[in-house]
Amino acid sequence: MGRFLLALFLLAGFTVQAQPQLKGGLEAFVASNKVYPPYSLQNCIEGVVNIGFKLNKKGEVYYSVVRKGIGTDLDDEALRLIRLSSGKWNVPAGHDSTLVLIAPMVFNLSGYGCDLKSKEDIQLAIANYKSSEGMTNAVLNFYKNKDSVKYKPEEEARILRLKAELGYDEAYLKERINDGKRKLKQKDLQGACEDFLFVKNMGSSLADELIAQYCR
Repeated sequence: MGRFLLALFLLAGFTVQAQPQLKGGLEAFVASNKVYPPYSLQNCIEGVVNIGFKLNKKGEVYYSVVRKGIGTDLDDEALRLIRLSSGKWNVPAGHDSTLVLIAPMVFNLSGYGCDLKSKEDIQLAIANYKSSEGMTNAVLNFYKNKDSVKYKPEEEARILRLKAELGYDEAYLKERINDGKRKLKQKDLQGACEDFLFVKNMGSSLADELIAQYCR
């Protein structure tokens, strides 16, 4: 089964007693909420993702970023879990809310036929993911800038072919909206808005009402 471990370290000189603590404990939180992301699971990709984040005095995560990632959907899952933990932290008196906390999240797999995967196979899978990400960004940038720059009709035709190649059809975009709605229920507003804006920047109006309601 997939195992997902989380440890917390600080960039500044806090003592162990002064560290913020997640209510119920980190291990219990991760066990209840982890989802080993599908691409990395299918391709036996493992490793450590370092997430930097800040907590306000209420224990809410108000800033989070991948400090050092693997370059696949493992990065997104690690970031999602930190955001999901917002409001569940006990912070000590006098906590410096500007302090960046670092959570090194370790993704390990056993089983799933991973013993049959070579290191070369895994590295190729990571490279393919990054390549697809570059094509995705090309589509996103086109629609973000479509109204502000002149473009040729054949350019949009190329982008539409690229969207089809990547599988970003209406069914996918609706599922992405559903993912965002699930994140809203988890009070992950930042993650939800990222999903809704992704849909918008794919040239679709399906998420416009949700963006107007939650992402302004």
